[in-house]
Amino acid sequence: MSEVVFIGTSDAFGAGGRRQAAVLLRGRRGTMLLDCGATTLTGLEQLGIPRDEVDTILVSHFHGDHFSGIPLFLLAALYQDGRRTPLHIAGPPEIERRVRALADAMGHGIEDHAHSFPIRFTEIPPGAQQEVGPAHVESFATRHQLEAHPQGYRVDTGNAVVSYSGDTGWFDGLPRIAAGADLFICECTLHQQALDFHLNLATIEEHREDFDCGRMMLTHLGSEMSSLRGRCAIETADDGLVVRL
Repeated sequence: MSEVVFIGTSDAFGAGGRRQAAVLLRGRRGTMLLDCGATTLTGLEQLGIPRDEVDTILVSHFHGDHFSGIPLFLLAALYQDGRRTPLHIAGPPEIERRVRALADAMGHGIEDHAHSFPIRFTEIPPGAQQEVGPAHVESFATRHQLEAHPQGYRVDTGNAVVSYSGDTGWFDGLPRIAAGADLFICECTLHQQALDFHLNLATIEEHREDFDCGRMMLTHLGSEMSSLRGRCAIETADDGLVVRL
């Protein structure tokens, strides 16, 4: 069995008082964190999830609400946890350079500390398939702001497939990415307003029959969508929600 724990389900602005993007995926070979927004450490602590459980952090793109929690995760792993097990950080091209630059900007440069655990970085270009930590990962480009190198993923844990849209507007290939997945985690920042680089509920409902997946869960909910949690035709995620596959 695989288990999905929604650590953070808000947009970049903490809509509804919720945390930023982070989803924990437990499989038979280990645990992966899909994105690591600024509020991830708070979420893990509140949900009683030890940081040591995380084998891999898989980043969808380089916006702060999706990867800015990594430098503090590394710092806490060193000084609070005394971590000894390796940590794998994977994501779009430039993942290592971007994380190191962010850590420097936050005053916690990776080179400034003698880490007690190995840190391994892996670049995953769009369209690639490879083993990443405890899962087989397929990446795909999404329709988001290009400078952030946006990607989504199909993650196969060995006994379940979870597809994750990252941040994206509508594009015709999106249903194919979700096809056959046990769970499709899809961003839905907006209710009806149309933006090229974020999805809205009206568009998703219009195309709902195109998504051939076991279960579909909406996340990255903005202010209006936050107020509609639990009242949509499609399931909406909330901080702390656990889904077993």
